[in-house]
Amino acid sequence: MIRQLVRSYVLLVAVAIALFTVPVAFTLTDQLRDDTRSSVLREADAMALLLGDGRAASCRALEEMAKAYDDEIQVTRTADCPADLPRPTPDAALTKALREGRSTTDWGSSVIWGPELEITVPARAAGTDRVVGAVRILYSTDEMTRRLWQIWGFRAVLAVLVLGVAALLGAAVARRLTRPLRQLNDMASKFSDGDLTARSPVTGPPETQTLARTLNQGAERLDTLIAAQRIFVADASHQLRTPLTALRLSLDNIADGVDDEFVREDVEQATAEVVRMTRLVSGLLVLARAEAKVTAAEPLPLTDIVRERLAVWRPAADERGVTIALRGSTDGRPSVLAGPGHLDQMLDNVLSNALEVSPDGGTITVSVEPRGDVVGVSVLDEGPGMSDAEKSRAFDRFWRGQGLTGKSGSGLGLAVVRQLATDDGGTVALTDAPGGGLCVTITLRASHRGGG
Repeated sequence: MIRQLVRSYVLLVAVAIALFTVPVAFTLTDQLRDDTRSSVLREADAMALLLGDGRAASCRALEEMAKAYDDEIQVTRTADCPADLPRPTPDAALTKALREGRSTTDWGSSVIWGPELEITVPARAAGTDRVVGAVRILYSTDEMTRRLWQIWGFRAVLAVLVLGVAALLGAAVARRLTRPLRQLNDMASKFSDGDLTARSPVTGPPETQTLARTLNQGAERLDTLIAAQRIFVADASHQLRTPLTALRLSLDNIADGVDDEFVREDVEQATAEVVRMTRLVSGLLVLARAEAKVTAAEPLPLTDIVRERLAVWRPAADERGVTIALRGSTDGRPSVLAGPGHLDQMLDNVLSNALEVSPDGGTITVSVEPRGDVVGVSVLDEGPGMSDAEKSRAFDRFWRGQGLTGKSGSGLGLAVVRQLATDDGGTVALTDAPGGGLCVTITLRASHRGGG
């Protein structure tokens, strides 16, 4: 936008310079032509009078005047004034002067002028209209050309200087005019990265001031609402977990004091439901935190985090004989933009699901694939996979496939993954793994700065 404003400003100044300077230059050029022609024509008329007078004194005066022109004076010879001057070459201009008594001017070019100005005037006998000869002056236009370059060169240099100053002033004015817009853009960029405390200064013209106030008010309300939601999440965490823990302890005490097998079975079933409800509440709290707490993304070392999470999950996989293998481009140490803890949570949820559906002795393959501006992390299992209909619903909350997430699944794992990936400007996709199973691919923005 700054470049466009500067170009427009310079263009307007250039048009103004052209409208005011070029006509003046043309006027000065025409004036130079007219003044030179008038001056040379007066000299030619004076010489023609001396030539027509025919007296010896007049002839000597004619010769003296001719010396000032460096032999550029030509006259037709007459008996009365045998001046020692060159004769002009017979041509149309000389014919007009001798026969018709007309003066002619030839600039030597139809554009501006040629190398010489040629003026031919008739010489009449003193006291009569009889033409007795002609005078021709060949005037060099070198001095006129030099003055022409001065006229146009000075204006060209002045125009360049004015345009340079206009460009500098235009850049300064444009930056000043667009500064409020840049400040609003900075605020929007911080908002997109999760910084809800960003505010824009109320500066600039009234329109941008009004826009800045409106955005700041909206940001303030949004920050207040999210802060209230975070408080609710923290309170719910304490208020829901405590009674569930107390209820489980009570059921355990009841089970220890009951001898009836039927009652014990009912108590154990109730305990299992309490455990499931506790896990469901934990999943809801994780999802609520993911939706409520939008943190600013920062560069994170993807490979280091992947290896760390795999090391955490390998003991659980070893209990069932499941192998977790890391594949792909891991030597380049790619970095991604993600909120603190988001990548860990996403990998934990995906690995947990993969381990639930993997058969004993199976393999879970994790690969890291840099793709220009993004980096993909894929987790492939050897489970039963999903149909297209199931893939379309896999990210719905509380949705559970037919035995695909295990008995302890809450149906919130992939919903949390999608929410966290969306907050970080990434995506999550489900595809069929080669040879059967499911492939979960998390794509995040690549960072050009080293994370860690």
